[in-house]
Amino acid sequence: MIGKLKGFLEDIGDGYIIIDVQGVGYMVYVTARILGSLPEMGQSVTFFIETQVREDAIRLFGFSSRLEQGWFRLLQNVQGIGARVALAVLGTLGTEELASAIALCDTTTICRAPGVGKKVAERIVTELKNKAPIYSSGMMAIIGAVGTGGQGVQASVADAVSALCNLGYSYELAANAIAEALKTAGEGVDSAKLIRFGLRELSK
Repeated sequence: MIGKLKGFLEDIGDGYIIIDVQGVGYMVYVTARILGSLPEMGQSVTFFIETQVREDAIRLFGFSSRLEQGWFRLLQNVQGIGARVALAVLGTLGTEELASAIALCDTTTICRAPGVGKKVAERIVTELKNKAPIYSSGMMAIIGAVGTGGQGVQASVADAVSALCNLGYSYELAANAIAEALKTAGEGVDSAKLIRFGLRELSK
């Protein structure tokens, strides 16, 4: 079983790369995010590998971190999700935004991934909500703040984070800013108020 590959980037294809490891070329399927951040041809690359054995083929899937690999496995525990869709979800959202969307029951965000409709997004939330870890301090703060706030607060938080991302802030910065905003926004919080407070945090 292959756990990790380190070699030279030899070729880039549609959804995959070829890594030259001591003269042997390994075809490794990767996410769109990885494809968009690859070094130049011939440069050294390292990926954690997930091997899937089928009757007609053996496929290798590459990930930049153990965390990403863990999400790939977790997503495939959801009914109706195979390797292709799992890669699409991770390639579109990344681990941070995916964890946030699941925690906030934000199916709209999950539906941005190619091949994911509303029913599949709902299954991802339902089946992974109690299994999926939250990996950032910002999201931990958000979850604590909205835990008793109901779906209205969850929707406001999701909208506010999305709005800050649309303004050009990274997802991590946006999530942490809204987490801080929740601490001072008080009762009756709505997305507009969270956005204002979030921008104030980002300007500090």
